[in-house]
Amino acid sequence: MVVAKKYIVLNPFDGEPKKSDFAIVEEVLPELQENDRHLFRVIESKNPEYPVGSWVMGHFGWRTHTVTKPENEKFSAQKPYLYKLPDFGDLPVNTAYFGLTEICQPKAGETVVISGAAGAVGSHVGQIAKILGCRVIGIAGSDEKCEWLVKELGFDCAANYKTTDIAEFLEENVPEGADCYFDNVGGELSSTIMSKMNKFGRVAVCGAISSYNETDPEKRKASILQFFFIGKGLKAEGFLVNRFADRNLEGINQNLKCVKEGKLKYKEHVTEGFESAVDAFIGLFRGDNIGKSIVKVK
Repeated sequence: MVVAKKYIVLNPFDGEPKKSDFAIVEEVLPELQENDRHLFRVIESKNPEYPVGSWVMGHFGWRTHTVTKPENEKFSAQKPYLYKLPDFGDLPVNTAYFGLTEICQPKAGETVVISGAAGAVGSHVGQIAKILGCRVIGIAGSDEKCEWLVKELGFDCAANYKTTDIAEFLEENVPEGADCYFDNVGGELSSTIMSKMNKFGRVAVCGAISSYNETDPEKRKASILQFFFIGKGLKAEGFLVNRFADRNLEGINQNLKCVKEGKLKYKEHVTEGFESAVDAFIGLFRGDNIGKSIVKVK
């Protein structure tokens, strides 16, 4: 029997979650049912293929310990599978890779706009677009994030949506219109960006963090966009990365190749301690992180 700590949600939260919405409890580990994927280090093993000290990726949930069998996990992983364990996982990079290349399908010379550009997915999307020969515009939530996007990651320009009129910014920096938009936020910001797109533009709808957990239906609405979609022949498509699960290793290997060649950079926003996991989670909604948000369990 193994006893582990886990987080539970005490109250359904409206808008931004609060620490009081969560609690840590202890449990005797049951059969796994959750769908989140995590990296765990093996500390005890009866399987010679997974010795103590090796890493495994699977559907473990927010736990300090777990018990599993290799046949239960589709995403078991040894070191050749990942570049820097546990910092470089497959979920954000494959979301970026397949969302951009399969849905936006950018061509060299086209302009790609990304919202939530300083997050784990957005920052990766921009770098892949640069590798493909595109002009890349980032929208983020602070001057620090915008500076990082331009100076460190090579974005052509970036705007702080909290202090900048995005419609004017796009008129000045993308007067011909954007060809692709990778949408991580939804809401009026995304409506503004889509209204400034070029003919036959493509939109990959990846997230809507501006309205997650919002219970007021009026606040979940955005401006009518049919006029722009009809007049410009725009195409928007939503997706989840598990749609490309059968190509998981393809995406990882493509990303690893670029990382090893020095073409892709990534940044971690590390929160120390399992007890601080809720702080890290809330920070995602506040935009506290630059790059991938990671909880380092002591």
